[in-house]
Amino acid sequence: MYCQVIIDIVHENVASPFTYRIPEEMELIPGQRVAVPFGRREKEGIILGLSETCDLDESRVKDILRPLEDYAAVPAELMELAGQMALEAHCPLAETLRLMLPAQMRGGRIHVKTEKTAVLNVQAEKALAMAEAEKRSPKRAAILRMLADGKVHMVSELASAVKEPREALRKLAADEIILLSEEESLRVPGSSFGSLQNPGFTLTAGQREALDEILPCLTGKGGRFLLHGVTGSGKTEVFMAAVQETLTLGKSAIILVPEIALTPQMVSWFRGRFGPVAAVIHSRLSPGERFDEWRRIRRGEARVVIGARSAVFSPARDLGLIVVDEEHESTYMSDHHPRYDAREVALNRCARENATLILASATPSILSFARARRGDYMLLEMPRRVKDRPLPEVEIVDMREELENGNRTVLSASLRRTLKECVTRGEQAMLLMNRRGYNSFVSCRSCGYVVKCPNCDISMTYHVASNDGMLRCHYCGQAMRPPETCPECGGKYIRYFGAGTQKVEEEVAKLLPGIPTARMDYDTTGGKDGHGKILEEFRSGRARVLIGTQMIAKGLDFPQVTLVGVIAADMTLNLPDYRSRERTFQLLTQVAGRAGRGEKPGKVIIQTYKPEDPVIGYAASQDYRSFFEDEFRRRRRGLYPPFTLLVRFLTESRSEEAAVRTADQLEREIRDMMENHPAWQKKVLLVSNDTPGVKVLRGKNRRHVLMKLLVGPETDEMIAAMTELAREPAGDTEVWFEVNPTTMI
Repeated sequence: MYCQVIIDIVHENVASPFTYRIPEEMELIPGQRVAVPFGRREKEGIILGLSETCDLDESRVKDILRPLEDYAAVPAELMELAGQMALEAHCPLAETLRLMLPAQMRGGRIHVKTEKTAVLNVQAEKALAMAEAEKRSPKRAAILRMLADGKVHMVSELASAVKEPREALRKLAADEIILLSEEESLRVPGSSFGSLQNPGFTLTAGQREALDEILPCLTGKGGRFLLHGVTGSGKTEVFMAAVQETLTLGKSAIILVPEIALTPQMVSWFRGRFGPVAAVIHSRLSPGERFDEWRRIRRGEARVVIGARSAVFSPARDLGLIVVDEEHESTYMSDHHPRYDAREVALNRCARENATLILASATPSILSFARARRGDYMLLEMPRRVKDRPLPEVEIVDMREELENGNRTVLSASLRRTLKECVTRGEQAMLLMNRRGYNSFVSCRSCGYVVKCPNCDISMTYHVASNDGMLRCHYCGQAMRPPETCPECGGKYIRYFGAGTQKVEEEVAKLLPGIPTARMDYDTTGGKDGHGKILEEFRSGRARVLIGTQMIAKGLDFPQVTLVGVIAADMTLNLPDYRSRERTFQLLTQVAGRAGRGEKPGKVIIQTYKPEDPVIGYAASQDYRSFFEDEFRRRRRGLYPPFTLLVRFLTESRSEEAAVRTADQLEREIRDMMENHPAWQKKVLLVSNDTPGVKVLRGKNRRHVLMKLLVGPETDEMIAAMTELAREPAGDTEVWFEVNPTTMI
């Protein structure tokens, strides 16, 4: 027997499979990982297929060295998915196969954890009698009494009751009274699962109506749904009920969340409802935890997978359902190569495995809602909150008037007053400031010089002394001391401008002395369980005010929150990106939805310098349909997605001249390509060679060639040809090819 193996090397020269001989004593299957000789080295690979014949000269065919597992690490359906993704991304198959496995499996960097166990090798009655008769060793007597229950006990468990038991265990094993062995010990994120809880939740009429549309699809060929409900309408209960039915049918479910911050909350809900069948996959797990959770999923022990975008590749058995919660979030798009959109991968998997897809959001992306209107998804709408609770009252504060009245702090008079009243009533508040740090930039009042990162074309952010008193770049991490004099003119009038979460935290501390607060941003959530600890602090009521960036705006459910304050609503509105209006509406609507989710009504205060902007008004009234119609018309007029495709070649180099030269060469090749394909040329509305919003990033000079294309039958062929252009060597310049990039900056 022979097999075709994809070697785990990402390079065009070794992108095709290699043929190896299978030794007679070895049984292998497609998808299995193997060690093979490759040149003078030993490499890992994945078996694509088996055959009984070989067209090569026998002398050139080498033997498989050994299997790395006794099962297919990549099941058949994921092998097919990886193949399709490689074709679409125009990259080697080895690169997409890496997405299907925990990174630490490669190179044997992680192993199965084992623990020594002990179990009786005699009848329990005899063991108890021996314990009573044991006079010389109280330790042996205590161990025999513990093992008399007939169960397998971890030696670490015995050691917690009997000090230094190893010698006693060795003697009992030598006398064949007990058996010692090594057993696998799973590293479970979040320690224990706790007891199962069935809250006996009664679905509302709106939830039941939505669920009744979904359930029939779980038993058939699957369905495609966009679940659109206002914040607090109970979308989570709908898809939890769908997961319950999926498990009843003997199938598995994958739940995707956009932010690691949401994972602890979702995991606690699902583990509370479904117990150990729930597994969690995200980047903050230790390598051992991620490996063990992946193996529980692969073996079918975990039938519900909760995680961030990479969880869409989980090897769930008999997949029946994928839920993409907060589907509008850009974090579902990976900007690492090979680039992918987890929502599109989920759609692909569901079609391939006859599973049902549910996209859920209070503020669906323009593309998803347009698809639903076209009939690609069934639109399920839930326009009312659970128990008909009212949407929060919204007040829009014009910060221009605050300045005229002499208020130069980050909190308006209205927000100050309402925040005090909220805390006095014993309730909780959330404050959104979508920028971390203390001051957003440092400038010289004499000449206007702004301190920028030496590696990036970005102003540096000041972090207060309690955090180290440094200027930091939020793109590359560069840190430096704030200058005492201006590096440009030598002036001493260095001033600090703008605000971030630290500044808001300080203002709240002054306003509410003695009231505990929590801050949730990139600076405070580092490390293992960083998000979970802060959220638990707030959920328990120990912290009364939660201050954070956009990570607090999504999907979190705190019944005691009655006030939400948006410190700077315009921050995302003015970004040079065609999606800035959409993202602003989504952010404001989502964070406003955190208020009033319990028995008490909620209030939202939005601070803005542009209160007349329609986006602010649509978000304040949570009027998604009006926003969608307005934005849809605007994009049709401007010919932006979904009416066109935006395609970008991004060049990056240490040398500015090299980045520009490569971009110029790409522009020439694109124009030549269009001249050679007149049908393609008709689909091209724009070719622009320009500097992106951030000219230098992490020490690399940047340039981009931007194209706007009409969608048609030729589109796939055009994209494939352009992808090949991006793959051609460009010296020391990197070229990134993006279709509808996540950011234009």
